Amino acid sequence: MDIHHGLDGSRRVSVERADHSRIVAERGGRGYVQHPYMYHGHEYGARRYYDHGRYYNAYYGRYGYRGGYLDVYAPGVYYAPAFYGWAYNPWAAPVVYAGWGWAGTPWYGAYGAWFTPFAVYPSASYWLTDYLIAASLQAAYAAQVDAQVAAAANPDAAPLTPEVKKMIADEVQRQVALENSEATQNAQGQDIDSGSSGIARMLSDNQAHVFVAGSDLDLVADSGQECSMSQGDVLEVATSPAADATAATAVVLTSKGGKECAKSTNVTVAFTDLQDMQNHMRETIDKGMGEMKDKAGKGGLPAPPPSAQAAPVQSAYAAVAPPPDPNAAAEIKDQDTQAGQAEQEVAGSAAPDAGSPIGATTSAAAPAAAPVSIAVGQTVDQVTAALGMPKSKIDLGAKQIYVYQDMKITFKGGKVSDVQ
Repeated sequence: MDIHHGLDGSRRVSVERADHSRIVAERGGRGYVQHPYMYHGHEYGARRYYDHGRYYNAYYGRYGYRGGYLDVYAPGVYYAPAFYGWAYNPWAAPVVYAGWGWAGTPWYGAYGAWFTPFAVYPSASYWLTDYLIAASLQAAYAAQVDAQVAAAANPDAAPLTPEVKKMIADEVQRQVALENSEATQNAQGQDIDSGSSGIARMLSDNQAHVFVAGSDLDLVADSGQECSMSQGDVLEVATSPAADATAATAVVLTSKGGKECAKSTNVTVAFTDLQDMQNHMRETIDKGMGEMKDKAGKGGLPAPPPSAQAAPVQSAYAAVAPPPDPNAAAEIKDQDTQAGQAEQEVAGSAAPDAGSPIGATTSAAAPAAAPVSIAVGQTVDQVTAALGMPKSKIDLGAKQIYVYQDMKITFKGGKVSDVQ
């Protein structure tokens, strides 16, 4: 069990079992349950999301990257090639869209000064950019409501500029092209390479890429200070990571102020977080394309050609996925409860007797074994090499607590700072 407390007060609980099934629980009762399955020798995951009483399903491939594994979004359906062409290329003339309906909504009232929609849409990628940002901000506002915190404008906020939105639109266009290529492979019965669909390709093509946060993140600035990003914030990875890098270096392009990373801050971002951000973009783009297809010819949107109006085709790997988990909401709630109990156990554990040395006791079942010594300053790797993986982990940002059967070990900056 991994429990992460964000700088904004949020809590995220994640448990991954030996068979790669996973339960993630977040504030407000949101989360997902993922079950693995195999397709043509490749591992996929079928996720059942639960969010404010609503279920939806999604699929993920899995690929190895720099010593670890990343889950990459895999569309459940693909559209006709002509539809991707219509979504990728400029429209005959820029259009004014009157169908958003955001005026008067609480989320837009909270973030309207931070986000301004495009006045006109020269192509679908611009329309999808506003759809992506709006969906992210609606989720950010819902999270604030769950936390019973007012979403207020901060004087030190750095809003989305037209230049940053243009960068997002260019990235959206690349993702549409990527999905078009995958759709062709799916139609021809070819297997889709998960690695080429994820950040492995993006971080090796010698191009700058922007990422939109789909969840709240705690990052570390190059100054060593912690700061956060919230849903809808944007960062840019301008250069490919070094061959031995274990994370990417990025620059923050937007900020909502307060505890968030200031604009132009250089930050270190875990590869898993970058992949999650790309997954968020692709999944939201897919939802936006479905809505755009339904609304084509309405509210000012141009109508696609007849060849683009064919019904979407289910992806081959989605067709063989296991059925959705019917008990996802209950499992998410139960996991959240277990996390609360684990934290109470840590908070209530007794401190060592005064004057007792920092160290682990030997097992009564193996009296001949040499004692295992845990000392201040040891690294996470040294501790886990001596004691194995902990029963549970609690992530408090700059501080992590590893809970073992008879002790809890606190790390700061990746090194032991206290043992109880």
